Amino acid sequence: MFDRIAHRYDLLNRSLSFGQDVVWRKRMKRYLPDREGLRLLDLATGTADQLIYLASDERIASGIGMDLAEKMLDVGREKIKQRNLDGKLRLETGDAVAIPAADESADVATISFGIRNVIGVTEALLEMRRVLKPGGRALILEFSLPRNTLMRRLYLFYFRHVLPRVGSLVSGDAYAYRYLNQTVETFPYGEAFCELMRAAGFEAVQAHPLTFGIAAIYQGDKP
Repeated sequence: MFDRIAHRYDLLNRSLSFGQDVVWRKRMKRYLPDREGLRLLDLATGTADQLIYLASDERIASGIGMDLAEKMLDVGREKIKQRNLDGKLRLETGDAVAIPAADESADVATISFGIRNVIGVTEALLEMRRVLKPGGRALILEFSLPRNTLMRRLYLFYFRHVLPRVGSLVSGDAYAYRYLNQTVETFPYGEAFCELMRAAGFEAVQAHPLTFGIAAIYQGDKP
C-alpha cells in the first residue's frame, strides 16, 4: 500500500495535516537525550522525513532509517542525496518487528506515524528496547484522539469524511486513506499506549500531547 502512494506521500502529509506533520516531527528534537554523538535508528522511516529533521540536530552523529516499502525508501534516498546528507544518513530495508540491527547499537530509536501499522505493536516495542543501549531512548510520534468533546467531533469528522476523499483523489488510492482513519480510531493512545511501553520494559515513560491532543510524542528510556 505504501509503495503505491509513495509518489504523493509527502504532498499529502503536508496538505492533509495543514503542515502540522512538519511541526510535530521537528518537535521531537526537544526530547532527544542531552548528550553528543547520538546514533539514531528511525523505523518505518518512509520517505525519511523524521530522519532528516532529527539529523539537523548537532547531537545526532549518524542515522539509519528502515522501512519495508522500497519505493518510499527510494524517495527518501533522493531527499538525503539532495541535502548532501549521504555521509551521515542511510536507508535500509527493515521490519520494525524484526529489526536487522545488533543489540544495544543505537542511542535513540524513533518511529513516526508507523507504530499503528506494524503487525505486532508489543513486538516492535520490544525490538526497539533490544537495539537501544542502556540509557537509550525511544521516541514515538503517533496520532491520538483529543480529550475536548468538540475538538474530538471536528477531528473525527475530518478523519472520517474529508481526509479519505482528498487522499483518494490526490493519491489515486482510495483504500490507503480509509485505512488511515480506521487505524487512528482503534489504536491505543495516551495512558493506554504508555502502559504498552512500560510493559515492554521502558522507564520514565511520558506522553507529550501535540495540537490539542490530535497527536502525541511518547518517550521512554531503556534502563
